[in-house]
Amino acid sequence: MANPTASDRARYDRATAHLDAPLAIVDLAAFDANAADLVRRAAGKPVRVASKSVRCRALLERALAMDGFAGIMSFTLAESIWLAREGFTDVLLAYPSADRAGFAELTADPKLAASVTVLVDDPEQLRLIDAAREGSEEIRVCLELDTALHLFGGRVRVGARRSPLRTPEALGALAELVQRRPGFRVVGLMAYEGHVAGVGDSLAGRPVRSRMIQLMQAKARTELAERRAAVVRRLRQVAELEFVNGGGTGSVESTVAERAVTEVAAGSGLYVPRLFDNYRSFQGRPAALFAQPVVRRPGVGVVTVLGGGYPASGAAGADRSPVPYLPEGLRYDPQEGAGEVQTPLLGSAADDLLIGDRVWFRHAKAGELCERFAELHLIDGDQVVETVPTYRGEGKTFL
Repeated sequence: MANPTASDRARYDRATAHLDAPLAIVDLAAFDANAADLVRRAAGKPVRVASKSVRCRALLERALAMDGFAGIMSFTLAESIWLAREGFTDVLLAYPSADRAGFAELTADPKLAASVTVLVDDPEQLRLIDAAREGSEEIRVCLELDTALHLFGGRVRVGARRSPLRTPEALGALAELVQRRPGFRVVGLMAYEGHVAGVGDSLAGRPVRSRMIQLMQAKARTELAERRAAVVRRLRQVAELEFVNGGGTGSVESTVAERAVTEVAAGSGLYVPRLFDNYRSFQGRPAALFAQPVVRRPGVGVVTVLGGGYPASGAAGADRSPVPYLPEGLRYDPQEGAGEVQTPLLGSAADDLLIGDRVWFRHAKAGELCERFAELHLIDGDQVVETVPTYRGEGKTFL
């Protein structure tokens, strides 16, 4: 991560001086630099934008207008349909859905059916889609491979609990079933290695833990590369795969190095939230921030800002909280942390803050910040050049 600077704080304060906090911004220079770095790291393979990490239509469009980006990875069927109706023509739904109304709409509309690919990892999902059908449009299907690393004969599992499909035989059997079933066609494979892509391998002040993660990830990359290649060979006996998707922001280089992979997914790397500070392979620039106003000065070395307790999803822990970013040198009171309606901040920098001044924070996970704000103020230099709605601002909750 690039070090925060007083000049960045001054730019952000000047750009938003006419606005009341709380507010959220995206620094376009940082966003564009992060996008260019993702393309560089992808080494010629297209980057599919993970929409859950962006959650702003204008910024999805901005990324996809850049060379090296192609397609969206969405998170719900309702979102997928909305994006397709808004003109996005290559939308991969990355999670299974039980949205019967959505499937009824998808199967009845040729444009939607051609633009949206749905995820399947269980025959029951096919039955649900067929039961919801209101049209005869063919459904584009992507199968998902479980990427988790199994150690000690399967007694230890490292990785997210996603697809039940681990082997070439299991994927091949489901692909054959899909291909035989009228109204469905296998077009792709997805495999998200979250234990590599979403786990930093260089934790500040924790060299032993960092080394353990590095060793785990090296083994995981080797095992998955062999297994993914075998799965792709098996699937190509059954279907004409249009894409093999893998990876995430933290694993771009290793994922695209696999010959079997045709594209990589990434989204968090555009905003670079705090969970992506601890990687050896890349350093991003924090692009998405939010500001809270100082409303109290309880004593020496203490200020209180309005709210800011925006925890990110996942296992509860300190790493799920936002962090004070600018000015440097502020920290939470360990007895209070980030609060729902007030947040005390400690540190010598507090003594230079006046009532009404801003403290800039970084959220722990990328797109979840947009669930807190209806709009993002886009900053170029020291000016707000545009204000755009988030999904929430467009009235789209989707979850």
